[in-house]
Amino acid sequence: MGSIGNRIPKVGMRFRNSDEAWEFWVQYGGHIGFDLRKRNTIRSRIDGTITSCRFVCSNEGIRRKNQIDHEPKRIRAETRTNCKVRMIVSFDRVANFFEVTEVDLEHNHLLQLPQTCHLLASQRKISDVQALEIETADDSGIMPKASHEFACRRAGGKFNVGYTLTDQKNHLRTKRQREMAYGQAGSMLKFFRD
Repeated sequence: MGSIGNRIPKVGMRFRNSDEAWEFWVQYGGHIGFDLRKRNTIRSRIDGTITSCRFVCSNEGIRRKNQIDHEPKRIRAETRTNCKVRMIVSFDRVANFFEVTEVDLEHNHLLQLPQTCHLLASQRKISDVQALEIETADDSGIMPKASHEFACRRAGGKFNVGYTLTDQKNHLRTKRQREMAYGQAGSMLKFFRD
């Protein structure tokens, strides 16, 4: 992600749509060093348009007590710290834009180092061009590790690529599953359904 400079979320900031506000929040989180998520999106009952969104730190909230009767084999570590960092944007129908109505930027946990921010889930994304390069390398018989190392060298380091080797392998697995749905097995399933 690119640098956002000195742009810090403030009440009154305006965005053309909720996606633009989300992209700003993603860039801010990557710049500061925290992972994030969308807490909720409220839609109008009349026309279904988005009226407000709440973007939060991924450490927001606390884990609910498990309601199942048996004990799980392995309990996952508690990672949430009830962090209150959030940005709420609301749609102004008169002016036709989204405006930041509430901001809280005080974390109650340690932030990521700048050297590791590229590993946060919100900062990793395979672009369409990168996906095409990954698929072409796979079709040519190049192993995923070798093609990922090549992409890292071409980009000037692992933190400039935008995805990890695991993300690349997951992308290839998803691609194969998609192709299989339309391949021989998919044709047989469709034949028996009809």
